[in-house]
Parts: sequence; structure tokens; C-alpha cells
Amino acid sequence: MKKVVISVTNDLLTDRRVEKLCDYLTDKNFKITLIGRKFSNSLPLKRNYKTIRMRLIFNRSFLFYAEYNIRLFFILLTTKFDILVSNDLDTLPANFLAKIIKSKPIVYDSHEYFTGVPEIQKRPIIKWVWNTIEKIIFPNLNNIITVNKSIAKLYNEKYNKKPLVIRNISNPIKKQKIPNDFPNKDVIILQGSGINIDRGAEEALEAMQYINNAVLLIIGKGDVIKKLKIMRKKLNLIDKVVIKDQLPYEKMMAYTQHASIGLSLDKATSKNYLYSLPNKLFDYIHANVPVLASNVIEVKQIIEHYKIGKIIKNHNPQHIAKKIDSMLEKKGMWKDNLKIASKELTWDKEAKQLDKIYLKF
Repeated sequence: MKKVVISVTNDLLTDRRVEKLCDYLTDKNFKITLIGRKFSNSLPLKRNYKTIRMRLIFNRSFLFYAEYNIRLFFILLTTKFDILVSNDLDTLPANFLAKIIKSKPIVYDSHEYFTGVPEIQKRPIIKWVWNTIEKIIFPNLNNIITVNKSIAKLYNEKYNKKPLVIRNISNPIKKQKIPNDFPNKDVIILQGSGINIDRGAEEALEAMQYINNAVLLIIGKGDVIKKLKIMRKKLNLIDKVVIKDQLPYEKMMAYTQHASIGLSLDKATSKNYLYSLPNKLFDYIHANVPVLASNVIEVKQIIEHYKIGKIIKNHNPQHIAKKIDSMLEKKGMWKDNLKIASKELTWDKEAKQLDKIYLKF
């Protein structure tokens, strides 16, 4: 039984991509150790494999990344493993150093175009550091996975490497008991573990000023949640906008199944968002919820190919409100197309490609 150590910088609870990878590897008879973090507000975690959740002294800035990688390195140094799996650039330094010392293979799974994330674009020193780390390590990687063709193309152009594309596709979900929180109102949902800057949450909230008999439900965490709560109060939208902390996946999806529209409004302000393909798009599809999305390449391709929603032209709140109203008037028209998409876009089909990497070890 080969031992795989998988590391991420989140608290493991809502990282569906990593959870699905662990399930895949367990089914293939690998022994899993999953390493992440634990916050003061982290919910309990139960998995059928070993998990380690580190409590860190620092939770932001370069001190966090330094502490995380130092502590991760010493865990890897004292752990027996056959394969390392590094998720995203912020876990790669410790993993790559452990790979060299122990002469074991490493799989690098890039969930996003890390050096293109908006948080570092106006911080030249920080951006230089991450670019330097990537330039040093990436050319020495042989087993690379990423989330879509656009990002794979960027890495190929930059490093002459061809990552395997594994999209963050969900599996069909069981129909769950619908929460009775919003009787007789349409629910417009924005979900995700990254309700962050430039993801359209503020404009979606402002759009609710122009929409009647509907509720905007935001579920998740991120760096704009505090701002959203202030905006909701300032614009007198307490009854129209509900903000919930992150929930276990099944509970979150119970709300999603109740929604009339799912929002994915990333702005093309950085390469990472321009080429993003967020998990929530596939969650909406499997919940049979039509999608209103921004004009970003990968998301637009799926929506237009399957005809399962609409694309906004800009992030003006009144324009978003008009699109929402027009979708609510015809909310049943996407039902058949969503069923087709949910049958074709499944994790079980997507995960078969993982055999190309993990079954060769």
C-alpha cells in the first residue's frame, strides 16, 4: 500500500478538489495523509484517512507562508511516504525540498494561476518572490496537474511543460431537504470559499436594490465578507441579503438546490480570474440551477456550450439586476439543458484521467 502525503494551506473542510482526490486515491488503494491548517473557527473534520491540521502562530503575510512551509517541511522530513502531492505554489517549497532529500516523486496540482492572483498584483516584492520560487522549481517538475486548458496553456508557454487538465467537476448530488428559510421568495446564491476582492460580490449585493421578491444568499468566507455586511446595513438590504459563514458541503448544497439562480461574477482584472473555472459553476449545474456569470473565458465556454444561463456585459449593479430579473421570468427554460450538462460533466468521468499520473508510480 503506497503512502501519499497531500498538503494544502486551507483548513481542509471546504476543499472539494482535494477531498475528491483523496477519495480517488483511497479507492485505488493508496494510504492517505492529508495536511492542512486549523483556525479558531474551523468546524470539526471527519475523514476515513489520516488528517493533520496545524495551528499556526501567523495567519497572514509572508510570516504565515514561511511558518507553514517550515513546519510542513519538518512533518514531511519525519513522515514515511512514497509520493508527495503539493497543492498550489504556497505548499511547493517544503514539498520540493522534502522530495529532493528523500528522493521521492512529487505531483504538483495547481488549482489556480497562482502568480496571477489579484492579491499580489500591486505588491511587486511579494509577486517577485512567488515568481522566483515558481521559476526555480517548476522546470524541475514532471507530474503537473491544473484545472483548465487556459491555465495549462499559460504554463506550457512559460515553461514548456504540458500539465494534465483535471477540472473541478462535481458529481451529481442527491436531492436534499430544502431549507425553509426563504418562503415564497426566489433565492439568488453566491457560494464559495473565496468570496474575495474582484469576484463581483459587492456588485451583486448592490443589484439587490433593484430586485423585488428575491433574496441574495451568500455562503462562504473571504476577504470582502466584512465589507459586504457593512454595505448590506448601509444600503438597508438586511431583508434582501443573507450572509452565512462557510458550511459543510452537504448543507451548503441543500441551499444551492433551493436557488433559482447561481452567480459566478469573477472580474477579468487578473490572469487568475480571467482564466478561472470555479468549483461553484459545477455545483450549480448539479443542483440544476441556471448560472449568471461574468465574461471570463472558461466559464463562458461552458455556459454557452450547454446553454445553461446568461453572461453579463459589465459589473454595473443595474445591469446585473436586469439580467437577474430576465432570468427569474424564464427560470424554467434551462431545466433540460442543465440535466444534459450534469450527466456529461461528472467527477467520475474527469477522475479517470488521474490514472495517467498516479497509476504509474
